[in-house]
Amino acid sequence: MLPEPPQAAAPPDRPAAPLPARDGMVRVPGGTFLMGTDSPDAIPGDGEGPVRAVRVRPFLMDRGAVTNRQFAAFVQATGYRTDAERYGWSFVFHLLLTPRAAAAAQARVAQTPWWWRVEGACWYRPDGPDSSIRNRRDHPVTHVSWNDVQAYCRWAGVRLPTEAEWECAARGGLEQCTYPWGDELTAGGEHRCNIWQGEFPHLNTAEDGYLGTAPALAFPPNAFGLYQMVGNVWEWCADWFSPSWHADEAARVGALRGAGVRPACACGGAEGCGGEGTAERGCGGANRTGAGGCGCGRAGDGAAGGPGGAGVLDQPAGPATGTARVMRGGSHLCHRSYCHRYRVSARSSNTPDSSTGNLGFRCVRDGEGSEAP
Repeated sequence: MLPEPPQAAAPPDRPAAPLPARDGMVRVPGGTFLMGTDSPDAIPGDGEGPVRAVRVRPFLMDRGAVTNRQFAAFVQATGYRTDAERYGWSFVFHLLLTPRAAAAAQARVAQTPWWWRVEGACWYRPDGPDSSIRNRRDHPVTHVSWNDVQAYCRWAGVRLPTEAEWECAARGGLEQCTYPWGDELTAGGEHRCNIWQGEFPHLNTAEDGYLGTAPALAFPPNAFGLYQMVGNVWEWCADWFSPSWHADEAARVGALRGAGVRPACACGGAEGCGGEGTAERGCGGANRTGAGGCGCGRAGDGAAGGPGGAGVLDQPAGPATGTARVMRGGSHLCHRSYCHRYRVSARSSNTPDSSTGNLGFRCVRDGEGSEAP
């Protein structure tokens, strides 16, 4: 049984020996690819488009999300306590609550009432204080904030992927496909990822075999050998979130392909989004401010851009500042009727100190040839 973490806190940058080996990484060749989408399925306020040419250098990436087993090794070595442990609570999806947790839950997120604030929920008690990860050692670790992930990465000698690296890896060499394996969700009648089936948020028929998270290496990998780049758990990226920064940068260097769209929030910032976000990101958007994204629910106004040029965005790393960090990939709670974000171009965000039961991460490391321009 995995031991519970010690009670004493350790500073996030506490020096420790890195993991002895990280054999679970695969090489992503890098190169130039078309990032984003102009598909009708794109969510305007999330800033999925416009399609732009992006270049990334080769790198190594975890073939699956970091697991409870791996995170436990970090905690055992450093005594680190996560933000959820320090706050004393985290967000748990209502259908996954244990009876004790349901009785003790003190609040729900206003815009997304299926997210409950549960005292005692954390990475090793994912469904509430009377739950455990005893049978989930190889499932992705959840209830980890962006801050927690940075501490893990420093210890392990790795880093989070940029958003561009993440999408390049998720596409697996396929150009402008919807999913890591192609354009058909259940190709050949087979489930390829862990998402919601049924009627969200009250009935999950679990036709893919899972009500909550699945093991990190469940389902077939993409062409690069990467597992579950969509579905299962959202994955933190390094970048600050903006729905428009990439469009502005792509236009500046002539990297747009086709007619671009620069979305802007129709509420003009009146709903607290700063004019930079629209629809609620409810399946992954519960945050410690008590909100679930902008909440205005309005589509972006948008402004038509000109035709693309021959430029390329080279190693983009997002805006220099922001209030929320990028999340990619969607989760087991995503459903087309509400959160159609289990697509390789889909984006969302959350504040760096927030944690939920469907949010994890995977790591990267600079690979052979990564120093080349």
